[in-house]
Amino acid sequence: MMSMNTIKKLFFLLMLSLAPAAVFAAQISVSFDRNPVSLDESFQIIFTANDTPDNDPDFSPLEQDFEILGQSQSSNSSWINGKSSKTVQWTLNAMAKHPGSLAVPPVKFGDDVSQPNSILVTQATGNKAVNTDDDLFLEVEANPQSPYVQSQVLYTVRLYRRVEIAQAALNEPELGDAVIEKLGDDSNYNTQINGVNYLVTERKYAIFPQKSGTITIKPLALTAEVVASSRPNFNGFFNSQTTKTKKILSKSVTLDVKPAPAAFTGKHWLSAEQLVLKEEWSGDNQQMKVGEPLTRTLTLLAKGTTVGQLPELNAGKPVLSGAEGIDEQLKTYPDQPVLQEQKKPEGLIAFREEKIAIIPSKAGFYKLPAIEIPWFNSQSQKMEIAKIPETTITALEAAGTVPDMAVPVAPVSVQQPQKSEAVTPIISQPQQQNIWLWVSVFLGSGWLATLAYFLIKRPAKKPVVEKSEREIRLEDSIKSLKKACAENNAAAAKDALLAWGRQKYIARDGVYAASQSGIGAANVASLGAIAELSDARLRDEILLLNQVLYGKSADQWQGKKLFQAFVENKAREKIAAKDDDKLEPLYRL
Repeated sequence: MMSMNTIKKLFFLLMLSLAPAAVFAAQISVSFDRNPVSLDESFQIIFTANDTPDNDPDFSPLEQDFEILGQSQSSNSSWINGKSSKTVQWTLNAMAKHPGSLAVPPVKFGDDVSQPNSILVTQATGNKAVNTDDDLFLEVEANPQSPYVQSQVLYTVRLYRRVEIAQAALNEPELGDAVIEKLGDDSNYNTQINGVNYLVTERKYAIFPQKSGTITIKPLALTAEVVASSRPNFNGFFNSQTTKTKKILSKSVTLDVKPAPAAFTGKHWLSAEQLVLKEEWSGDNQQMKVGEPLTRTLTLLAKGTTVGQLPELNAGKPVLSGAEGIDEQLKTYPDQPVLQEQKKPEGLIAFREEKIAIIPSKAGFYKLPAIEIPWFNSQSQKMEIAKIPETTITALEAAGTVPDMAVPVAPVSVQQPQKSEAVTPIISQPQQQNIWLWVSVFLGSGWLATLAYFLIKRPAKKPVVEKSEREIRLEDSIKSLKKACAENNAAAAKDALLAWGRQKYIARDGVYAASQSGIGAANVASLGAIAELSDARLRDEILLLNQVLYGKSADQWQGKKLFQAFVENKAREKIAAKDDDKLEPLYRL
């Protein structure tokens, strides 16, 4: 039978698990869409709560240093692996009132309070040397411009505009012998240049040059559909805007990549902005029991590098003091390492975790060698060493004491347990078995009930729908187009496009879907007609193919861009089909 104290403990734990989440205070963090910012730029202050706070927020403390231009709220709930989670987010569009390192003070959400944070605000960029007669222009910058090899370079692209854009396409940066990663989502804000207001879309990349020397990032090209007027166009029901295509280029950026400095003496070159190495144990490594596992977790977290640069952590072998045959005395079972990357606006964060199960088969004192990770701090420009010192673990016999055996004295930092310190269990062995018997019965019943519920409620399998002949022909024409573009075969690409167009724009009843755009059945079979039914980028590529076919440079045509534009056009059509006639957000890059 269970003792009264045990019953009270189980009852308390049950009541604690059933207590509503509102009893606990919500954790509210503060972040920014970018940091630092300029004094003449708007930015976002984002408050994120891990649960519904006690009350609505009071943002008045922010008004001392910031001007709040607007705010919005959103929430998200999820159920993963039997656990529910909820996040509530408030996004403030703000501008700083003066430069400096400005603190975002704690904000009250009833009884809950947000964490403080700060943002660096630089002087206004009103004297920027640009032609404010331009309605649309690109700005690019790289920092630093003289990095070390495999070090992170933040490449920032900004699109300035004071005109309305219906659609825009921006190519990706190109650089040989480099790893390029896009960082997060695009951010939008307002700014002033020489007294002229602009809306800015900012995109960031992390670039890691893989060899030293002078390398150049090619100019980026933007193709935009600029709205010329809002005068209705009665040729189409939804075509209420007239647009014109405009192409602009950015400047090229040259990087002077330096080799690893001679002062770096590490075996493997590793450059990062920050690096943290730590270990955790699943239990007391000074009270290990022979035959029972204990898990050691090693974690390496680095900012400003890729996960591929992180070295192996569990490389050294343990040593048994005063004995041989360590492989027989201490078994180690490493798991597969966990590798992750997080793409933040401030750069790439790489994560490596290794778990090692350790099982001693003989009592004694074991030494785990020190772990040292030499790395180059790209901020201080100095070599540093992240280190976990040598660790001594103690394995005891199952009774809980170290047997009499000839072993050297343990290091001073390790407290050798005495026989008199054996802990007497509070509950006898039979009582423990009764407790766990009832717990096992309870958990087993719940598992069976859950299994029965899902078996009953499991939805019937959906019947397999066979593809129609039209759909099969459509897929075949797309495969042919892909093959033609890969082989740079302009004539074959034309044939594939025409075959695709005949299947794409003919409905199942034989009526041309293109008729609503004023294109007759006889004209759909031309590249020009197909181009008119495509988005701006695909249309330009199809027209370019048409020109090449009637010119003298068909053998020099490159099909990569055409098929890429074709795939993007297809993806946008799927999105439009899901949203019916809802318009996509403007300025999608």
